[in-house]
Amino acid sequence: MKALVLFSGGLDSTTCLALAIDKYGKDEVLALSVSYGQKHSKEIEAAQKVAAYYGVTLQTLDLAQIFADSDCTLLKGSGGVIPKESYAEQLAETDGKPVSTYVPFRNGLFLSSAASIALSHGCEVIYYGAHSDDAAGNAYPDCSEDFNNAMNTAIFLGSGRQLRIEAPFVAKTKADVVAEGLRLKAPYHLTWSCYEGGEKPCGLCGTCRDRAAAFAANGIADPALD
Repeated sequence: MKALVLFSGGLDSTTCLALAIDKYGKDEVLALSVSYGQKHSKEIEAAQKVAAYYGVTLQTLDLAQIFADSDCTLLKGSGGVIPKESYAEQLAETDGKPVSTYVPFRNGLFLSSAASIALSHGCEVIYYGAHSDDAAGNAYPDCSEDFNNAMNTAIFLGSGRQLRIEAPFVAKTKADVVAEGLRLKAPYHLTWSCYEGGEKPCGLCGTCRDRAAAFAANGIADPALD
């Protein structure tokens, strides 16, 4: 295979998957879905639906134990409540520290694990969907351009210069991500981004707010809400 895509079943990673398939073809793309102790299974279910839609191979990895001691509000072991404010409002309360939904060094761990799997499959590139809106204001520091460059260097050198990272949206907004996905006809109706696990997205958590704004900026309603 040529490319491994870190794949949550959400909007950003689905767009990355669409990009990789467009470039390499579905038979040369491996999707990797990671379980990290989330409070719900909606992400995994969405990943399965999107992978089936494209006909790509989906591999799963369970890293929940690594985060067992974290109090991140996304995780089962946390007693905290998922915030219903925008990321900007949350950062005002954290004094610039990462928000409570930041899973400690998640992308670093995911990318390192993905590197081992990608090398085993002969892949030359790992795609992941970090974008500037997530990194802005230090909400998720492992989505920043500096972080991406550092991880890319580490993985390139650590793989014997065989493997690199591609973060096509790291300097772009979520609205830009949606625009690219619409161009590629990504199946956004199958995706799930909400931090809650209800029948429908809550519409209030940080990622729901960002997602709604991104579709609105492109002049359309979110297909997942139809």
